[in-house]
Order: sequence, then structure tokens, then C-alpha cells
Amino acid sequence: MKLYSKRHYITSIAIACAASAVVTAFISSAITKNNQETNTQKIENQTSQIEAPAKDTSDIQPDAFIPVNEVSTVPVKYTADELQNINVYEQCNEAVVNINTQVMGVNWFLEPVVEAGGSGSGSIIDSRGYVVTNVHVISGATKIYISLSDGTQYEGTVIGSDSESDIAVLKFNPPAGTVLKTISFGDSQTLKVGQKVIAIGNPFGLERTMTTGVVSGLGRPIQNSNSTIIRDMIQTDTAINPGNSGGPLLDTAGRMIGINTIIYSSSGNNAGVGFAVPASTAHRVVNDLIKFGTVQRGVIEADLIQLNNAIANYARLDINSGVLVSEVTQNGNADKAGIKGGTQAVRYGARNPRTIYLGGDIITAINGEKVATLADYFSLLENKRPGETVNITVHRNKKDVSITVTLVNAKK
Repeated sequence: MKLYSKRHYITSIAIACAASAVVTAFISSAITKNNQETNTQKIENQTSQIEAPAKDTSDIQPDAFIPVNEVSTVPVKYTADELQNINVYEQCNEAVVNINTQVMGVNWFLEPVVEAGGSGSGSIIDSRGYVVTNVHVISGATKIYISLSDGTQYEGTVIGSDSESDIAVLKFNPPAGTVLKTISFGDSQTLKVGQKVIAIGNPFGLERTMTTGVVSGLGRPIQNSNSTIIRDMIQTDTAINPGNSGGPLLDTAGRMIGINTIIYSSSGNNAGVGFAVPASTAHRVVNDLIKFGTVQRGVIEADLIQLNNAIANYARLDINSGVLVSEVTQNGNADKAGIKGGTQAVRYGARNPRTIYLGGDIITAINGEKVATLADYFSLLENKRPGETVNITVHRNKKDVSITVTLVNAKK
């Protein structure tokens, strides 16, 4: 066993403390030096950022810059459907006019004053300045203004109007040498449900707006604001809004196959249900209005009354629908054909009573199509010409009798 004296212990402790102090001093010196180098580097970096001169770009050419959003020069490729739309619009839009009217009103002092009326659309159908539109577009107008696509405006005159089809023809006089774009009538008889159609008009005053859709239905009987039923209307889902009235409904060849007339909507705006007068009706009406000022329709010369429950009960009739023949014109076409008027005079009507005659024939069909109301009667004769013959079914003495009548022109 090795023995140590007290002096040995003290010496060993002293040596250990000295060694520890040397090691600690060395480590502290290393850490201090490292911190100084780090701080020096940070200062140099900051100084470099502050004093570094701007990079000289004078020798860099513009071609070296690449735009972030470069405009493509690749030609636009239109679909076949888009090309159809574009072609129809370019072909027809200049022939669509904006129609504005002035009406006579009354001010606070009950003095007559001129006020702004309605507005709508129309189509130039003849290079002489004839325009077709709706009757309700110009209703009550004291002045009519027709605005063309180039911004020129002309005062229009009414050549003729036909409330039964809601079609009117206007005319304006362009300066000599003016070349007008026109729209020709197409064939509405060959239309099919699902066929694409295009409308151009001025909805809400936005001139020559184009919308597209399809034929939703054909042969629709629609009652207009005058309680007149227009037969064979074209139903379409093409957007039609206020201001479109009177504008053309076109096929994909740019031919007018209808005149936009009515929309069905609770708000008065487009709801996907619009109606147009077919070109077959419009063409015939327009020709008559230009030639005669009125439409030449065949009529039966008789005074007719709408049959209802009150009349049927009073007269003890076995039917309560149809058109009662109150009187026939002496030596008129109805009289000559053998249609009989009534003989029992009665006062009819609460507010404005009139004398009618009971006991006459009741018209129930024309050419085999049912007649339940006066609207049915006028609708079935709407496209009949003077000189044509029609087969009239009348109810007489509880039996049906067939009578052939040659129509004549309405007396003016």
C-alpha cells in the first residue's frame, strides 16, 4: 500500500487547479475570437450592401427581356356554331332598327303635353324604307322615330296596322342614294321543334343585341293584350325582353321566320318562353298593308254573339258554347248560304245593354275545327281570303247542320 503525506495531497490539488485554469482560459479565448470574427463578417456584409454601386445595364439589349404575359398571335379558331352566329349577325344586324315613340299626355294643369312613349324593334324589309314591327310598339303614338345602325334617325309614318296579328308596317324616307340593308322573309311552314333560331333586337335600349335558342313549340294559339287570339305562333326559349318586340326571329341562314311579339313572365322579363308571329302570317299581312292599307280577310256577313250559360239558360238551349247568330245581313253571303238569324228580341248586357235576337243558328265548327268562342271563330277565319269557301257547322233545333259559305271582303 502506497502512503501519501499531507504535503503530497496539497501539491496534487494545486497542480489540478492550475491545469483546470489553463484549459478554461484556452476555451474562453477560442470562443471570444470566434465571436469577433462573426461580428466583423456581419459589418462587412452590411457595408457591402450600402456602398455597392448599381449594376450597369446600359449595354443590355431590350431583346434580353422576356415579357411575363406575351400576347399570342395564334389565329382564333371558331366553332361551326359560333361561325353561324357571327355570320347571321353580320348579315342582318344593320337591318334591325330601334323604334321610339312620343305620345300625348296631360300635365298637372290638365294641358296636353308630348311625352316619351314606348320603344321596340323593327326590321327593314324593303330598300325603299319599309319597316315591319308590332302594333303594340306604336300604340297611341303621335310621333314615331326610327333609328338605324349608323346612328341616323328618321321620322316614320304608319302605312297600316293589323291588331288581329299585332303587325304594323312603317315607312321612313332615307336620303337619295342611301343603300339600306334588308331582311327577307323565310319559310315558317318548314320549322321543326328543336331547330336553332336567333333573335336580334333592342332589349332595354341596348341596340342590336343578339340572343340564340331553339324552337320550343309550334302552332301555339296565344291571346294578346287586346284579347285577340293569334294562331300558329312560334314558341322559343330565345331570350326576348322588353324592347325586343317587333324584332326578327331568324333561322341560321339569316331569314326572318317570325316577328318577336310576346313574352310570358311574371316579372315582364325573359323567362325562357317567348312567342313570335310566323313569317307565313306576317308576309301575307305585310303585303296587304302595303298594297291596301288594311288586311283583306274573308268574313261571314252576320251579327254574332258569344254564347254563355246565361243566354243558354234563358233561351233553354241544349248547348252553352259556340257563337250565336243574332242577325244576318239581308242578301249577304250568310243569308244566301242559308244561315238563319234569331227572331226573339231581348235586351242583353248590364252596363251597356243592347238588343240581340235569340232563336238563330249557333256556329260550332269551321272546316271541322271546333268553335267555342268568338276568339275561335275569328282565329279560324284569320287567314281566309275573300272568295274562299268554308264549311260551317251550325247547331239548329238540337241538330248539327253543315253549310258551305263563300267568304266576302269585310265592309269598311
